[in-house]
Amino acid sequence: MRIGMVAFTERGMGLACSLAEGLRAQGNDAQVASPPQIAKMSGVHVYESLSSWTAGSFAACDALVFVSACGIAVRAIAPFVQDKLRDPAVVCVDEAARHAIALLSGHMGGANALARTVGALCGAEPVITTATDVNGIFAVDEWAVRQGLALCDREAAKQVSAQLLAGATIGLRSDWPIAGELPEGLVWDGEGACDLGISISFDLGQRPFAHTLRLVPRTVTVGMGCRRQTSVDALAEALDESLTHAHVAREAVAALATIDIKADEEGLRTLADWLNVPLLTYTSDELAAVSGNFSSSPFVLQTVGVDNVCERAACAGGAKLLSGRRTLGGVTVALASEVVRLGFGSMDDPAEGKERA
Repeated sequence: MRIGMVAFTERGMGLACSLAEGLRAQGNDAQVASPPQIAKMSGVHVYESLSSWTAGSFAACDALVFVSACGIAVRAIAPFVQDKLRDPAVVCVDEAARHAIALLSGHMGGANALARTVGALCGAEPVITTATDVNGIFAVDEWAVRQGLALCDREAAKQVSAQLLAGATIGLRSDWPIAGELPEGLVWDGEGACDLGISISFDLGQRPFAHTLRLVPRTVTVGMGCRRQTSVDALAEALDESLTHAHVAREAVAALATIDIKADEEGLRTLADWLNVPLLTYTSDELAAVSGNFSSSPFVLQTVGVDNVCERAACAGGAKLLSGRRTLGGVTVALASEVVRLGFGSMDDPAEGKERA
C-alpha cells in the first residue's frame, strides 16, 4: 500500500516518522511530508501547499494519514472526495497518539483496517464509525477487499448491509469453498428462501437470487500475442470474445502477460491501462520453461523462439489454464487463474482470506 503522511508540528512530525517506519516494516511505501517550517527533519518531503499535496496524494496514494486535528484533514480532503470506490483511505491520528480515526473509505479503501494498524503501532485507540462495524455486523464490502474480490454492484452491496443491519438473512453461493464459519446473517444457498444474496463466481451471468450481489475473484491472467502495431480496439475485442467464451467477467482480470519483445506494444500497454492491471513480460526462455500441456506452433517457435506465447504467458506466474488459445484478427488470447481460496475469520488472523496456489 502506498501511504502519504503529513504532519504540521514538531511533535506530530516525530509521530508521523515513527508511524512511517512501522508501516514500511510491514511492506508499505509510506512517505512523510511537512510544511517548510518543520522540514529540517531528514527524509521529509516539503510541500508547497497542503492543497497541492492533498491533490497529488489523492491521485497517487492508496491511503492518506494526517497527524493533526480532524478539522485540518476534513478541510484538506473536501475538494477531492468523489466516490467510495475510488477515494483513498483517509485516517487522522492526533499528535498525542490517543485516537486513530477512519475518516474516509472505511471499507472499500481500507481506512478501518489502516486505523487499526496505526493504532497498534502507536497505542492509539482506533475510532471506527461505519454502521456494520459498530453493530458487529458482517461488512461484505470490506470482506470483499480483503479477499481480493471485485464488487460488481454497489447498490446491491448497500442492500446487503442494510438488510443485515435490519436482522434479515442473506443467501450465499460460491463457486469455491470458503473456510471458516459463516458470519451471522448469512446462509448457504438452498438452506433458506432468500430474495437477496451474494454470488461469488467468475461468471456474472450467475444470479441465483432475485437480487444478487456479484463478487468476482481478481485472479485471472490474460496471456496475449499479437502482430506488431495491433490496435488497442482489436486487442480489446479479442479479449472480450475470449472472456465471453469462457464465461469470465472482465472484473476477474488481474494482469496481462506476453513475451518481452512485445513490451513496447502501444496497444498492449494501453489495454493494460484501460483495465488498470500490470503488463507482465517474459523472455522466450522463461516461457519455454513453463510446465503444462500447451498448443504448439512451429511458425511462432521460428519467429519468437518459443512454440506458444499466450498460453505460456498466462501460466508463467503459476496460474492454471482456464481457456486455451483463441485467435481473433491476428490476436491470440489465453486465460489462466490462480487457485482461489476464501475464508471467513478474524481480521487479525493471518490465515484468513485468499491464498494463491
